[in-house]
Amino acid sequence: MVAMQIIYEWSVKRDEDIYDIALTNINNNPVDDLDEDFIAKLIKGVEKNISKINLLIKKAAPEWPLEQIATIDLAILRLSIYELLFCKDIPPKVAIDEAVELAKTYGGANSSKFINGVLGTVYRSSDRYDKKDK
Repeated sequence: MVAMQIIYEWSVKRDEDIYDIALTNINNNPVDDLDEDFIAKLIKGVEKNISKINLLIKKAAPEWPLEQIATIDLAILRLSIYELLFCKDIPPKVAIDEAVELAKTYGGANSSKFINGVLGTVYRSSDRYDKKDK
């Protein structure tokens, strides 16, 4: 959730450095046992691969230009696509399920369905796709 919050804020404040945003979020977070290394891995990965991730979103949801997708949904998608495609230690089903739960909690009425659909499309077209995962 913290990584998603950082990516969301970075999406809104594109002129700010993602690492400054992360530092502020981590320092102001009331949770004592944050896995800062894991959070750093995720936000660095999203930042490094943002162009690829945005392209995948555009391909999976061609009727939704990025600027028309709710910022929170976009943050969830960016984080989840990074986890789905680049974090081999995270099972795809877990990445998708987490994204859907985040969308239910933080997104709009149809966010979870939209995010599930986009991630399903991205997953099925990836090299991680297992035909047994229908």
